[in-house]
Amino acid sequence: MSKWFRSEPMEYISIIMNEDAAHDCLADLGKSGVLQFTDLNPDLTPFQRRYVSYVKRCDELERKLRFFSGEIDKFELDVQSAGTIDSFLESPTIVGGSADAKSSTGAQLLESLENELDGYESQLRELNSYSEKLTSEYNEKVELQEVLEKSRRFFMTDAPRLAVSELTSGHRGPDNSANLLESEGLGARPDLDMRFSSITGVVATDEKNRFERMIFRATRGNCYVRFAPIKQPITDPESGALVEKCVFIIFYKSESIEAKLKKICDAFQAHRYSLPDMDDASAVETMLTENAQELVDSRTVLLKNQDTRYRLCQMLSKHTERWTWIVVREKAIYHSLNQFKADVSGMLRGEGWVIAENLHEVKDAVERAHANMDMAMPSLVDHVPQPWPTPPTHYVTNKFTYGYQEFVNTYGIPRYREANPALFTAATFPFLFGVMYGDVGHGTFLFLCGCYLLYNEKAHDNAKLSEMFEGLHAGRYMIVMMGFFAVYAGMIYNDCFSLGLNLFGSRWAFDGQDEGAVEENDVAEPTAQYGSSESVYPFGLDPMWHIAQNELLFFNSFKMKLSVIFGIIQMFLGTCLKGLNALYFGEKLDLMFEFIPMAIFAASLFIYMVVLIFMKWTIDWNSRMLSATCIDPASSTWGSADYNGDWGNCNGGGDGTCLPDGTSCDGSETTADKCPLGYGGSGDGCQPPNLITTLINIALQPGVVDEPMYAGQPQVQNFLLFLAFASVPVLLLAKPYFLSQQQHEPVHHHADEENGDEEHEGGEDHNFGEIVIHQAIETIEFVLGMVSNTASYLRLWALSLAHSELATVFWEKAMLTTLNMNFFASYIGFGVFAGVTFGVLLMMDVLECFLHALRLHWVEFQSKFFKADGVRFAPYNFKQVIKDAS
Repeated sequence: MSKWFRSEPMEYISIIMNEDAAHDCLADLGKSGVLQFTDLNPDLTPFQRRYVSYVKRCDELERKLRFFSGEIDKFELDVQSAGTIDSFLESPTIVGGSADAKSSTGAQLLESLENELDGYESQLRELNSYSEKLTSEYNEKVELQEVLEKSRRFFMTDAPRLAVSELTSGHRGPDNSANLLESEGLGARPDLDMRFSSITGVVATDEKNRFERMIFRATRGNCYVRFAPIKQPITDPESGALVEKCVFIIFYKSESIEAKLKKICDAFQAHRYSLPDMDDASAVETMLTENAQELVDSRTVLLKNQDTRYRLCQMLSKHTERWTWIVVREKAIYHSLNQFKADVSGMLRGEGWVIAENLHEVKDAVERAHANMDMAMPSLVDHVPQPWPTPPTHYVTNKFTYGYQEFVNTYGIPRYREANPALFTAATFPFLFGVMYGDVGHGTFLFLCGCYLLYNEKAHDNAKLSEMFEGLHAGRYMIVMMGFFAVYAGMIYNDCFSLGLNLFGSRWAFDGQDEGAVEENDVAEPTAQYGSSESVYPFGLDPMWHIAQNELLFFNSFKMKLSVIFGIIQMFLGTCLKGLNALYFGEKLDLMFEFIPMAIFAASLFIYMVVLIFMKWTIDWNSRMLSATCIDPASSTWGSADYNGDWGNCNGGGDGTCLPDGTSCDGSETTADKCPLGYGGSGDGCQPPNLITTLINIALQPGVVDEPMYAGQPQVQNFLLFLAFASVPVLLLAKPYFLSQQQHEPVHHHADEENGDEEHEGGEDHNFGEIVIHQAIETIEFVLGMVSNTASYLRLWALSLAHSELATVFWEKAMLTTLNMNFFASYIGFGVFAGVTFGVLLMMDVLECFLHALRLHWVEFQSKFFKADGVRFAPYNFKQVIKDAS
């Protein structure tokens, strides 16, 4: 965990290597992933780089592989996995049936891969062009067959019927086609000898209405159109999509109309087909037979083409992922080589950040690459003298810590060697979530969901997951911890689906509760002496609180105090981390004039508040209040064990009652007069105080404590208030003053300038006005933030209250109201209860509590010390590059 507290030490190095060994050297360095290169050619455009031609070749190979993937997807084939990325990086690269030996260069690898992929691409494109041509021919024959059949059916059935209808009515409007009425037996009418021309073809069903409307408008109704749908959809040769089409036949009687109709058909991409005279039945039948035979032959050839393409794509699916990983790896190598500088012919120089403990790996990789190439010219890996660029931040994480580190990085990258908030977030985030979501039943469901993700961890590691599920998989350990702490907090609250669990036997009992004779407003009595170990519920809260009338009042007080305690402790921890950062970086001004005043301010008011809460919890108020109570010596209360002191002897004076120490009472004494503690105030220390009033009076009425808890409380609070007020001007003015003094030091000490010792705190000249403004903002933000952030932690109480009350409402309204009805109503009630519980409490409320816990860490906790302006370490790492490309 100490390594996770501060980022890994970094070293800035320079690498000089032979150009011929550069590819193999970077191929080894990419496997280790410990080096981040710096671009030494920032002035060059991407097209002016040394290895731009190799990058272009890799881009072209990626285009071909994307083409292969698209063709594979058309056949709904699954791309065969190339195994794990680690095994791929360790195994030799096989291209063209042989592994690349150490002697082969990157250019030879690209060339062999290009030759292999070029052959497959040309073969696949040729097959696709043939397929498109064959599909077009097949579609034409299918459409012609449908046109012939539909047209023949029309002339055999509809035309005679229309002819008889026309003769019966004796009406011949301009829109009726008189030639269609011509048939055997009607030829005696000379006015029916006129024949109409026709156009037949196929149009998309989606365009049918627009097509018909356009024809009607263009010809002004001087034509007759009929449509017949084609049952089987037709494949589009270009896109491969299935298109619904229908056959049309148009009758007209004008050459001008014919020209218009042909233009309309072309505009709607309607295919026109020429048919023989429909009266010549033998010619029509012959054409149908010939076309049907050609249709069978065309289908056979088309299926053969599809089968060949399928086999080729099936073969490509086995190698596409491996080829893609090879290209991505080579592209990463040449991108990195483009960042090197050629200072000397034949030699390349690169610079970058390396993890200090992995420096020997870099040296070994460079030496090994030159040794394998039998290079006589030596290589060099050496440190670069300062000044360095800003060191990047890198943490070594594992499966458990990765999710929490990304949780922090989403807000901002920690500074180099700054205290890492993720170390504390790993414990506090799921805990605060559990405080808000505390419920044994709901927490168990969340815990089991996290366990399911852990159980399928290996399967999900190698699977391609959606963005949302990838996030759940990354945070699987976080979900388990959230569920665990929700169950833990639920045990503390003794809350399970809004019901109390009497696991250890309640320490309170009603008279007649075993006989079911308890009525409303009955009072429960403790089963053991107050303060004894038998009177304390072993773990969590007593279940009797869930049926008490003052349940809400008790839980609100308990959870509100817990929220304040947790919030102040976490914020003070953040303030302490600011001090640790100042110590580590040697920032004496920050330590003396920022951290110490902040710690004094926070401890004087807010830590003191926590101390008062614990004091009030631990004081035996029964004994204190009893010590200021007048008791009749003859009553059963006299001599009670609730009083921690020694019972005195009552002499019977006054009104006949006495205090526990034996002092007589006359009925006119106040509580302060009767209390033997002498702490002052109205209660003199014998009455439990209202903490909110006490804390407000610290600032509004200094020195006034109405109900003190210990001797000298007013003086202590005045001293703490003085410390808090005194720390504010120190925090505001001390650091700017000393920085301004340091700014003028070089002016008065010229010898230091000549010796090069002109650097001062922060390594930069400070403008006094800007420093004061900045420090004023810091001071106001901290002072007001401590107050507002403490109030912000009350969301722990509010969210917990909302969760428990919602669970109670769902249980009472959905379940209890239906249990007393009948079986069917209970069944429906349970369904409603399960549905709203799952949708609201197990889904929405989980997200709500998650977001509020997120805010508490990002704003209230991290703002006390976290700068979040670091630079993330982006190593040259094949594994990450391949994972991002996938």
